[in-house]
Amino acid sequence: MPIQSVEPQRLYRQIAEQLRALIAGGEFAAGTRLPAERDLARQLGVSRPSVREALIALEVEGWVEVRTGSGVYVLERTRRTSQPAAAANEWGPLELIRARRVVEGETAAIAAQQRKRAHVEAMDRAIADMRGMADRCVMPLEGDRAFHLAIVDACGNAVLSETVQGFWDSRRGPIFTRLGGYFETVKSWRSAIAEHQAIRDAIAARDAAAARSAMHEHMDKSHQRFSASWRRAKAS
Repeated sequence: MPIQSVEPQRLYRQIAEQLRALIAGGEFAAGTRLPAERDLARQLGVSRPSVREALIALEVEGWVEVRTGSGVYVLERTRRTSQPAAAANEWGPLELIRARRVVEGETAAIAAQQRKRAHVEAMDRAIADMRGMADRCVMPLEGDRAFHLAIVDACGNAVLSETVQGFWDSRRGPIFTRLGGYFETVKSWRSAIAEHQAIRDAIAARDAAAARSAMHEHMDKSHQRFSASWRRAKAS
């Protein structure tokens, strides 16, 4: 048998593989509820966000079903997909938000120092689009994307622009989409829009420290929203 190349795996995928093996081996029978996130995290020696990402990956692949307010249940074999629905290299949503905090905190600070009127006007249009879509009970993803790209555009750095665009476009992956389906609501988006307004105001005022702080706060609150108890998922 020829030697196979070894590829590094993302932590949530390692967790998902271990849980998948336990399910396939009969440790968790179809119809049974998996241990709570905090218990799995303790047993595996990892963080709860990593466990959450793994559970969502397993749900996308058809191994489990998340029932908000109840728990995560193992599905019958006949309901499982034959191939993983998520790319092996897809970033975990919560890990992605932490990375964005580091990079976009600095792009916001740079934008505050270098922005032109056109950049602020682009942010204003993006926020207006987000508010309009939220008013129509539509998730304002395109306005969100336009806002963050307007900020990095003010930095005048192609590498940063492509990096931030790659971060944002990762939201389109099945794991992030599924997690967002549980925790993104019109109410949560209205909170996010207010956070965007604070970032915009700091950049418009050319206050780099305030812009960095506002972006950090936005990313921290985004992480909190996606890390909330399953019992709060889709709460009004």
